[in-house]
Amino acid sequence: MYENIDEIEFAEKFEADDNAVLLDVRTQEEYDGGFIAGCELMDIFQPDFKSKLEGLDKSKNYYVYCRSGNRSGQACGLMAQMGFTGQLYNLDGGILGWTQDLEY
Repeated sequence: MYENIDEIEFAEKFEADDNAVLLDVRTQEEYDGGFIAGCELMDIFQPDFKSKLEGLDKSKNYYVYCRSGNRSGQACGLMAQMGFTGQLYNLDGGILGWTQDLEY
């Protein structure tokens, strides 16, 4: 199970969470166009995506985003199916709706 949350709640929860991991599931090309500081890039379209997820700490809280919120929602659903026990948050509207600073 995961929760779709807006930009403000996403940023506030992430900032206050000392068990948090920020995941960007976009492509390298999209990432190169700007990303949220502190994220880990893990392209959902890569064939090894699921095996990369297997290597993550399932007890952490994951804050996941993509361009529009669709792929990150799919990633959160997959993570829930794989037995991730921490909280899973999907950035509703993705990076397109992100009005805060980006890194380049």
